[in-house]
Amino acid sequence: MHGKPAKWPELIKSGQRIFIGSHAAVPHALIADLLANSNYLHDVEIVQVAAFGNNRWAEPEYLRNFKINSLFIGGEQVRKAVAEGRADYTPTFMSDIPSLFTDEILPLDAALIMVSPADEHGYHSLGVSVDIVSAALRSAKIVIAQVNPQMPVTFGQAFIHRGQIDALFYASEPLLEIQPPALDPITERVGQYVSLLINDGATIQIGFGKVCEATLRYLNNHKDLGVHSELITDGIMDLMLSGVINNRKKTFHQHKVVTSFCIGTQRLYDYVNHNPHIGFYPSEYVNSPANISRNENMISINSAIEVDLTGQVVSDSIGYQFYSGIGGQVDFSRGASMSQGGKPIIALPSTAANGTISRIVPHITEGGGVVTSRAHVYYVVTEFGVASLRGKSIRERALELIRVAHPKFRPQLLEEVRKHYYVPHYQVQTPVEIPELGEVGFKKIEINGEAYDLRPLNPSDERRLQEFFYSHTKETLQMRYNTIPTQMNREKSCNLVSVDQSKDLALCIVRQRGSMSQIQAVGRYYLSHDGKNCEAAFVTRENSQGKGMAKLLLTEMIRIAKLRGVRTMLAFVRAENQKMLAVFEKAGFVRLPADEPGEVTLELVIV
Repeated sequence: MHGKPAKWPELIKSGQRIFIGSHAAVPHALIADLLANSNYLHDVEIVQVAAFGNNRWAEPEYLRNFKINSLFIGGEQVRKAVAEGRADYTPTFMSDIPSLFTDEILPLDAALIMVSPADEHGYHSLGVSVDIVSAALRSAKIVIAQVNPQMPVTFGQAFIHRGQIDALFYASEPLLEIQPPALDPITERVGQYVSLLINDGATIQIGFGKVCEATLRYLNNHKDLGVHSELITDGIMDLMLSGVINNRKKTFHQHKVVTSFCIGTQRLYDYVNHNPHIGFYPSEYVNSPANISRNENMISINSAIEVDLTGQVVSDSIGYQFYSGIGGQVDFSRGASMSQGGKPIIALPSTAANGTISRIVPHITEGGGVVTSRAHVYYVVTEFGVASLRGKSIRERALELIRVAHPKFRPQLLEEVRKHYYVPHYQVQTPVEIPELGEVGFKKIEINGEAYDLRPLNPSDERRLQEFFYSHTKETLQMRYNTIPTQMNREKSCNLVSVDQSKDLALCIVRQRGSMSQIQAVGRYYLSHDGKNCEAAFVTRENSQGKGMAKLLLTEMIRIAKLRGVRTMLAFVRAENQKMLAVFEKAGFVRLPADEPGEVTLELVIV
């Protein structure tokens, strides 16, 4: 049937279930014609995911005609309808939606979609949204398509033959554009931290929103990135144009971006048009965790509404109010965790409501639902840093997440979580930043061609410091402590890592490989009561000695002490510890008369 559908009553009947195209490929002109001729209809169920543009069918005036069943809530009209009970929300993984249609759990009577004009072979392209549209048109008894000459032609598995379409409706209309969001300093900092977790050659999946856009803007200096993502945006396009994304290191669909839909500006829609370097595939293929994991070094980046101190992620609801949906977050978190070298990341600002509400919470808000479980997420990122959760106990997770919460909420979070014995009674100090380390709060350093992090010791390092202590030989313990301590229990280790870094200073050099973290050296100074003098000390793991770590730590400690107005730094070193003495003396320390035999006192005048 060509041209305008003859009569809607021949195509859509009361009580049926129909699907409408998704994201930027909503056939608005086609739906407008249906709405204008819908008086005869009642109790039609509309199945949809996010449908950009005016969702007029969600308004109360059409309540008698249509009832929405949204598999992902997008837009205020649908959100309001769900909140008022005029529409339903069905939570499901994006990868599972196609089987709801094909297995007839949600059998479709009709699918209303948008396509490009047919090519010389009779094939129309699904354009900017293949996603679940592909399964819907295969499952629906009737396919009704708006043929839009402004729809881009995309490649991959994006084509449908005109023989599969029962009714054609010709209408030209521009695709809805979504402009890149304006970024604020907090969001930019979150994006900066996320970018530090992405290595050259990685394959990325990116969600939608300010945090994800900020991350893309901080990837300009990366090399050889690839993309396997249910969604691509203008930010992905810009990185492809600059050569940052070239897909040459991908291990699945090498040299090609793999996606299922795109949303953005007209620039993006023009860019994907007839672009052989981008493949649009169905959601059951793109979002399959098994397929995602075939990309080595797969990085999934998604946002959330709140994260509790055990690592549970809420992203589809605010309390009892359903806000969005599950989408592809779990699909990609699982796929990235199965990937060799993969990293599932949740990124979010630490607060909401103009800083009045913490998004790192002691327990999930009543009514809220867990989308991504405690075991799915490796990293949680806020503007205050990166919390590493993989392999961490509940105690360690709580301390890691408190560390990236907003400082004004940390004492409250610690107090709340102690009620449930997630952290012990002796844990009283919350993490304190060292602003002198710079905006990101740590430094990447390279020693003999190997990468390390120089950062503050944190309360969550309790077990790592304990392991560090037990790695020492008797000789190292004798040189550092002037005795040979035989035990470093958890309480003592906790006291050593729980430092008020605004007064005393405790730094460490860490070998970080993904979620693996091992302390290589620790340097600290203790400030005198008058704040004018301090005492410095450090110790290095045996297999890292001789690499200059002590020198690096001491240089940083002197720099910070000077910025803080400390006048002198003292050190007490055993006379036979010639290597340690050399480190101090090369830094400008001079020997003073010693009170204890066998011990050398050194002093550095800083200001």
